This record gives sequence, C-alpha cells and structure tokens, in this order.
Amino acid sequence: MELAQRITEIQPSVTLAIAAMAKAMQKDGEDICSFSAGEPDFDTPAHIKDAAKQALDRGKTKYGAAAGEPELRESIAGKLKRDNNLKYSAANILVTNGGKHSLYNLMMAVINPGDEVIIPAPFWLSYPEMVKLAGGVPVIVDTDSSTGYKITADALSAAITPRTKLFILNSPSNPSGVVYTRNELQALAKVIVDRDILVVSDEIYEKIIYDGVEQVSIGALGEEIFQRTIISNGFAKAYSMTGWRIGYLAAPVALIQAASALQGHSTSNVCTFAQYGAIAALEGSQDCVETMRQAFATRRQVMLDCLQQIPGLTCAKPDGAFYIFANIGNTKFKSLDFCSQLLEQQQVAAIPGQPFGADDCIRLSYATDLITIEKGMDRLAKFVSNCT
Repeated sequence: MELAQRITEIQPSVTLAIAAMAKAMQKDGEDICSFSAGEPDFDTPAHIKDAAKQALDRGKTKYGAAAGEPELRESIAGKLKRDNNLKYSAANILVTNGGKHSLYNLMMAVINPGDEVIIPAPFWLSYPEMVKLAGGVPVIVDTDSSTGYKITADALSAAITPRTKLFILNSPSNPSGVVYTRNELQALAKVIVDRDILVVSDEIYEKIIYDGVEQVSIGALGEEIFQRTIISNGFAKAYSMTGWRIGYLAAPVALIQAASALQGHSTSNVCTFAQYGAIAALEGSQDCVETMRQAFATRRQVMLDCLQQIPGLTCAKPDGAFYIFANIGNTKFKSLDFCSQLLEQQQVAAIPGQPFGADDCIRLSYATDLITIEKGMDRLAKFVSNCT
C-alpha cells in the first residue's frame, strides 16, 4: 500500500515510544524507574471528577457544539481575563481534544504550503511534525546554555524571511523548563509586531512555576502584539487531567471560526460530560493546583541535588514545568544510545534530547514520587560512571 507523502515525512513520538516500552517492561515484572512521560502522577481532583459524574447524571451525553460547550467557552474566556490579562470573549475560544489538538488545528488553519514557522530548539517534539503535516517548513533556531535555552530578539529577527508566518513560543518550556521574563517577552513582541508575523504561545505549563517566577502571557503586553497572538492551553498538566483530552485555542474570531470548521469535519465536539469537569476545574478551588505545584517543587530540588553529584552531567535549575534537561555531552553516548542503554542496563526510562533538537541532552521528568526519584538517580549515577 502506498501511503500519503505527508505521513512518510513525520517521525513517530519518541516520548510515547519510550513510555510504552517502560510500561511493557513493568508489566513483565521489571522494576522500572520511569522519568519519561510528561504526566502528573496525581489523580484528577475529586471536585472535577464529581462535576463530570453529575453531568453524566444530567444526561450530558449527546453531541455538542463543535467549538465547545458554551459554558466552558465562557469560563475559559473568564480565566484568560482573570489570570492572564487577555481580553477574550467566548467567541474567541475553541475547545479541543487536548492541547496538542489545539496546536494541530491552528497549524492546519493558518499554514499554507511553503510557509515558514520559527521554532526555537530545544522544542517540544510535536511542533515540527505538525508544521510539516500542514505543508509548512519548520525553521529551527538553536539555543544553548549561554542564552539559558531561550531565543533572543536578535536571533528571532535574523530567522524571519518573507515566507515566515508563525513563531512558536513555549513558556514554561518542555523540555527545558525555562520561563521567559517580562523584558525578554517585550523584546520578542517588538520583533513580532515590527515584522508582522503571528505568534502562538503554548502555555500548557503556566501554573507549574517556582521560586516566585512571574508567568507572563506575551499577548498581554499591548494591543498590537495581542492582535498577533494565539494562545494554546489545556487542563492536562495543572489539573492532572491528561486522559480527559481537553485543551483550547484562544485567538481572533476569524481564526477560531476557521479552526472550528476544521474540527467540525474531523473530531467534532470534545467529550461532552468531560467539559463540565473542566468548568469545575476553572471555577472551583485552586488549592489542588498549588498542592501539586508544591510537590513538584520538592521533587525538583531532590532530583537537582542528586544530578549535581553525578560527575559528567550538568543541568540548569528549571523555573517551570516538571522536567530537568540534563547535558550528557561529557559521556561517550549521544542521547538515543544513552537512553536505550540506560533503560536496558539500569531499568531507568529517560527521554533522549535528539527529537527535541538537542542530541547532547536528556529529559528527566520529576512528575513521579520521591522514592522513584532517589532510586532512579542512584541507578543513573552508576550508569554514568561507566560511560564517561
């Protein structure tokens, strides 16, 4: 069977593949310390689950509007005004099947064949694949520890060509955990406005930040940048709702209408009763978010302390998300071989940096318990001692 050309040009998700391999090994009885999946280990808070159960009892089991339940779109718009100083109405909101789906819809709605999309590396590995599926051209701009793994305004400006359509900004970042400061965002916003391109701000980790760091949405920095900003977000990380598959896109009405039409011919509406759980997440107590954030902060410090005692590895302290991006450049392996051998020899699952655009790094998720972190870091230290 001959497959479509677009499918042959994309790469499978290494993150999902390694997570699946680790789970298979666990099922076979092996003691795996997994730092692979970007998924909180907490259960979804009870009041959110209760709201979905009540929606089921009220018969919220039928088809809904493709763009999302009106109550949820209103609630999301209210959240964006309250938390992010973004003046959206319900008409500016599209509810999607997870944050990933919001980004896919966006790419399909705005990217024409040959359009360029600027992506700073390291990047979430699905960004370039979505761009390619939409017929666009990913333009990767490398960053490193000298700039804190952040793209500068000068680097962004230098990457823009007459074919540039979109810039992808992810703060807090997967995989590096960096959070852009207000001043850094203002400098990027000036370039975006001056060069008249669009920016999508992926803010899925916005609630998971540490040490008093300020999370700023680039669209809140002025009317001109607001008109060029698209927000992608969801409920998976902050509320531990990964399996619920509820995300959203916030953008000018014309783009939302176009993305809604696309969704109407692909997935149609998001699971109806699940959307009522999302409403409860936004409108109920936020204590659960803070409880999880504090636990992540403790785990971050424990993992950092362990990593800093391993000769041959270096890493920066992340300001957000729940990942540490560790540099393995002093070992004898590139990231794919490093992670493969680490899983085989020490039963530790980590994600190689190669699909994130940084082959000299690995991503370690601390969205797991402290016992697993301490045991896994001991195993990692043993492995590194034999490959430096």
